[in-house]
Amino acid sequence: MSNLNKIIEEIEEVEQSANGQIDQQILNLDQLEHWRIIFLGRNGEISKLMKYLSSVSDENKRIIGPKINNLKKSLSNKYNLTQKKIDQRNNAVTEFDFTLPGRPVNLGNYHPTTLIIREICTAFSEMGFQIIEGQEIETEKYNFDLLNIPNDHPARDQWDTIWLQTENTNVKHLLRTHTSPMQARVMEKNNPPLRVIIPGKCYRYEATDATHEWQFHQIEGLAVDKNISFSELKGTLFEMARKLFGTDQKVRFRCDFFPFVEPGVDMSIEWNGKWIEILGAGMVHPKVLEGVGYNPKEYSGFAFGLGPERISMLKNKISDIRNFHLNDLRFLNQFTI
Repeated sequence: MSNLNKIIEEIEEVEQSANGQIDQQILNLDQLEHWRIIFLGRNGEISKLMKYLSSVSDENKRIIGPKINNLKKSLSNKYNLTQKKIDQRNNAVTEFDFTLPGRPVNLGNYHPTTLIIREICTAFSEMGFQIIEGQEIETEKYNFDLLNIPNDHPARDQWDTIWLQTENTNVKHLLRTHTSPMQARVMEKNNPPLRVIIPGKCYRYEATDATHEWQFHQIEGLAVDKNISFSELKGTLFEMARKLFGTDQKVRFRCDFFPFVEPGVDMSIEWNGKWIEILGAGMVHPKVLEGVGYNPKEYSGFAFGLGPERISMLKNKISDIRNFHLNDLRFLNQFTI
């Protein structure tokens, strides 16, 4: 290898070493100054390269000289740029104007579904109902059989059930299609009198649209005692409607069918000149009472179920139930406590 090639190779090695160190290892001004002394100082690597110019021919000087000068200029520019970046970073950390006004803290909001569930549960708790929760994975026994919906009952077609595969093949499990299974579970574990309100999620295998979701919420209500009448059911639900929609709210009851109540009704409210159904209710069916060990000749009760999302849609003029599940902040930020 000729002397010229060796010098060019050394220039390239100095360039590679200098760039590698300043790009990866220089974190503060002390390290940067140490780097400057090594490469740009009076006895640094650039000065050593300059000494070669006195020992080469004029022809080689015209080759080596520009390379060394370009390298020196490049490293000087890198030094200045790195020094500026470090100064900016240090100033950003150390300089703080304590006279500036504080920045407001962005607080999270409760989800609109949570807000309406709390509002409904509060309305019933003020009337003496206890709030409890139940399991979302149910058995066929509690979701259907104990609610007067045996396997051959046509009412089973009303629910598009999501069945689950489990290791226990003797017991069929499912995602509950309504919160009504908790009626049987509560009555099995408690003696009357009782008044409970049960919020929770339900699941049905159906297509979603503006008014239907495969996963939704329900709030179940149950009251059992001696001599409970239909008038008490009406009075309770009328009071709930007044608490949620105002004291002047008009309410309508109509006959309806639900296997686990007899008689059954639906309740509607007048809204913008139309009657809108908001819940189903009725007197607890004697077979349901018998199934949990209650004597229907001694005890009676009423039950109801309502959809909080539907009520929220009415109160807040929401046109599409799917908005509750989109996590769109433009929608969610409209709801505050």
